[in-house]
Amino acid sequence: MNWMRFKWFYFLLSAVVLVPGIVSMVLFGLQPAIDFTGGSLLELRTESPLDIKEAEQIMVDQGFEISSIQPSGENQILIRLQPIEKEGAEQIKTVITEKFNQEPEEIRFETVGPTLGKELIKKTIWAIILAAGFILAYVAWRFKDTKFGVCAILAMFHDTFILLGTFSILGHFFGVEVDTLFVTAVLTILSFSVHDTVVVYDRIRESQKLLPKTSFEDLVNKAVTETLSRSVNNSMTIIFMLIALLLLGGATIKWFVFALLIGTIAGTYSSTFTAAPLLVVWDKLAKRKK
Repeated sequence: MNWMRFKWFYFLLSAVVLVPGIVSMVLFGLQPAIDFTGGSLLELRTESPLDIKEAEQIMVDQGFEISSIQPSGENQILIRLQPIEKEGAEQIKTVITEKFNQEPEEIRFETVGPTLGKELIKKTIWAIILAAGFILAYVAWRFKDTKFGVCAILAMFHDTFILLGTFSILGHFFGVEVDTLFVTAVLTILSFSVHDTVVVYDRIRESQKLLPKTSFEDLVNKAVTETLSRSVNNSMTIIFMLIALLLLGGATIKWFVFALLIGTIAGTYSSTFTAAPLLVVWDKLAKRKK
């Protein structure tokens, strides 16, 4: 099958997925967790549902600076507020007990200072920049051609923006936050995406040596045909595992696993249907200039 004949369709499909996420990123951004903003996070479970507005009002009356209160599960609430000590969390639980006649169970309590949050943001940005730089340098050196490195990086950012856009939409409509586990998922997906791309590129390089007279587009098409089933089969084993974790894992890792799942699907697609077609387009443009 001539896969590269449909390269513009692949680009259109990518645009359909990317554009809503990019628009959401521009309009709404991401919903940062306390890991980045600093503050305290208190999650409580009660025997019956609480009136969230009433609960917020009694906490404000007690002098707590509340950022938000939202449901986080059945009879559970997630409270984000300015940094407090453990004694403050106990005071909130006591107030809720007295007001609603039910003692809340503490699911988690975390506090991060604002200085640590800002430092973590800087480290995250540098980690992504360094990862992209090293990958670009390695792929360009490995294949002795800059276009391989640049196209691999473009495919990598394709996956990254899909992941960021998805979580921007989820953050705006469902209050899903990004934390350090999300950063871990992003960096993991970067390496996974490039790994599959390198396999396709390696097959192209081998074919160039064996079939020097064959057109570049035909070589790319041959490489995609030979590696597609391998890429899909490898990715499906990861996808099945992630789906099992998503369904059976705990709430603390749910969105981390979901991020890995989205990134794995996007990475499998982009390695074949973004990175490879980009090479064909680059090669045609280079020949026209000559």
